[in-house]
Amino acid sequence: MAQQQTGRLHNKVAIVTGASSGIGRATAKLFAAEGAKVVVGARRETELTSLVDEIKANGGTAVALAGDVRSEAYAQALVALAVKTFGRLDIAFNNAGTLGEGGPSTSVSEAGWNDAIAINLTGSFLGAKHQIAEMVKHGGGSVIFTSTFVGHTSSFPGVAAYAASKSGLIGLTQTLAAEFGPQNIRVNAILPGAVDTDMYREMNNTPDKTAFITNLHALKRVGRPEEVARSVLYLASDDSAFVTGTASLIDGGLSITRT
Repeated sequence: MAQQQTGRLHNKVAIVTGASSGIGRATAKLFAAEGAKVVVGARRETELTSLVDEIKANGGTAVALAGDVRSEAYAQALVALAVKTFGRLDIAFNNAGTLGEGGPSTSVSEAGWNDAIAINLTGSFLGAKHQIAEMVKHGGGSVIFTSTFVGHTSSFPGVAAYAASKSGLIGLTQTLAAEFGPQNIRVNAILPGAVDTDMYREMNNTPDKTAFITNLHALKRVGRPEEVARSVLYLASDDSAFVTGTASLIDGGLSITRT
């Protein structure tokens, strides 16, 4: 069923990375339904093509470019595609991420650590670097990062690279918000709880693990990508015009639950 367009992003141009599945895919679809022209990025070209086809079938506008967020050239190319195709850039959702190498921290390889940092933290920085430079030309914009509650309000054994790389995004968010606020650039991070995505299912692949994670939430369920997308839409839209530098928990009450 096509989503009803209410126009909260009418005539806005947005980049969404990590758009091939999960939160990124749901957000790209919602942005388009709300009137944005969307540039979607991820490594998997086939999934991006199907996403663009789905958006167009529902009356939206989108183009895709496959690539690796670890590459600064890819960050530049996404911005260039937005400008070439749609004339400007207003919104960027830097959502691409990885769990990285897990296990006891004393056994995590240097390569595994570096890869998590490169994708989750450096990739987001490189994206924002070129996105903000373009947004400044047009009088402002909204940049959003996907961080996590892990390593912020609580954590688990065996996820050091993931927690450290995602936590770094909060410091990046605050610094960019302070640096570019005078130029009307807003920068915020979302911190989801458990969300039913491929990454979640990879990490919680037994009934016991799923039950444990579910019970950590006050709502006693995990989230859906579409629910997180609604919060991203708020931060992307003018509804959050006075919101910047925040680390917004979208965690179903996970951070406050002790029962």
